[in-house]
Amino acid sequence: MKVYDLIIIGAGPAGMTASIYAKRANLDVLLMEKSAPGGQMISTAEIENYTGAGKVSGVDLAMKMFEHVQSLGVETMFEEVVKVYDLGSVKEVVTPSQTLQTKAVLITAGANPRTLGVKGEDDYAYRGISWCAICDGPLYKDKRVLVVGGGNSAVEESLFLSNIASHITIVQNLDRLTADPKAVSLLMKTPNVDIIFNAKVISFNGDDALKSVDVETKDGVKSIEVDGVFEYIGLTPVSDFVSHLGITNEAGYIVVNSNMETKVKGIFSAGDVNQKQIRQVVTATSDGAIAVQNIIKYLESLGE
Repeated sequence: MKVYDLIIIGAGPAGMTASIYAKRANLDVLLMEKSAPGGQMISTAEIENYTGAGKVSGVDLAMKMFEHVQSLGVETMFEEVVKVYDLGSVKEVVTPSQTLQTKAVLITAGANPRTLGVKGEDDYAYRGISWCAICDGPLYKDKRVLVVGGGNSAVEESLFLSNIASHITIVQNLDRLTADPKAVSLLMKTPNVDIIFNAKVISFNGDDALKSVDVETKDGVKSIEVDGVFEYIGLTPVSDFVSHLGITNEAGYIVVNSNMETKVKGIFSAGDVNQKQIRQVVTATSDGAIAVQNIIKYLESLGE
């Protein structure tokens, strides 16, 4: 069986950057992705803080990165990884159809949007409730939309939706928005946006289609008529496939040192799946670059 130098699991900004560095270092590298390249970028309407890119859609930036990966001839496989096993100097990466072997593994699987877990959410998921404004925003042209959350994603996507929907109501569980001040300032100047602070969604209601959302406030429960809802309340790390290795914290994020090393030799991790302070495109790409430099040192220690 072929043994790769490195298998990278996840083709977000961390994984794609790592694959570029690995290929340029002449490593026999495989980049694996279960869906589309880009990770959370492809669900982001606009990015304007990635150095040199100016204002760009998340999809466009993701495609530019992937085109760079392809231009170098990086081997890419679109298949889900269900388990990683540590066999010492060799690791096994298991998919539903095959088992691959590699000397080192870099986990860059990212994180998925968190859900509220309230009544009616499962009933209207992806048919009234969405986690991607750039994907589903056009469905709500001149309609009423509710956005849950107050961080960067919630505010930036609300700004995007404000150009499509007739009216937007933002429900935030704190007494303030926690997004970047510039984005908050722009939102506050947007005429078709209302914000309900210190509130939480407790129910999604309707029949064949979503009709309203019940919101609990300090003054009681308020029913808001809506055509669609977008949730931006944080992330859940994609790390189930390595949970048995003991490298995750209680929230499922992977714990690494400054070299992007987990406590299992030969298994590294980078990007949003890591326990870290800031999750941005630029920090993910940085993690990927740092990881590969240390993966190269690890492979050298094996005598390769």
